[in-house]
Formats: sequence, structure tokens, C-alpha cells
Amino acid sequence: MSEVKNLLEEIDLALDDKPAYAEGVDAVFQFDLSGEEAGVYQIGLSEDDNFIAEGEKEEADCVLKMDSADFLKMARGKLNGTQAFMTGKLKIKGNMGLALKLQSILASYNKAKKV
Repeated sequence: MSEVKNLLEEIDLALDDKPAYAEGVDAVFQFDLSGEEAGVYQIGLSEDDNFIAEGEKEEADCVLKMDSADFLKMARGKLNGTQAFMTGKLKIKGNMGLALKLQSILASYNKAKKV
């Protein structure tokens, strides 16, 4: 299994375990990844259910385009999302506010993982 898929599954399990990470977020995030592990992935968050999917399962509220290696760094807290956006490593289509919420969800996930 690819590193991207493993990471997304870890995030999915963390969200199932601690739904408060995504509290108040009702959105579908789509990652259009290029590079070594190119592919399209979605994370859906809502009060009722969360999902991780490969491909376009639902219409996305926020689409993030980036290299898969940069995605892994960002998801692990080694690359700041704002910095990635400002330097052109990350392109965002859709709701920019949701992209900022995603950054705080990933930060909570990484903080809990280190404990």
C-alpha cells in the first residue's frame, strides 16, 4: 500500500477515535496529487460520518493540488500549508476557509500522534 493511502487511513482512524478534531466541519476535501504517488483522494467530514476515498466519490468543497511528497510532509506537520501555498507548492480551488480548517485538523492529529 502506498504511503499516501497509509497516511489517509491513519487520519481516518484518528477521526473515528477523536471526532472532536473535525467538530463543526462539514466538507469534502479533495487532494489532486502529482509526483511519485499521483492520484485523487477525498476526505469527507460531517457530524454523521467521515470517509476517506480514492477517486472522486463526492463533489469537493475544497480541492488541494500538490506533489504527493509535499502532501505527506504537510500532513505530517513538516510543511506549513500556508507556506506551501505562498511558495506555489500548493494550489487551492474552492473554499479557502476550509483549507485553513484542514490545516488545524492535521495539526491536532499530529499533536495527538506525538503524545
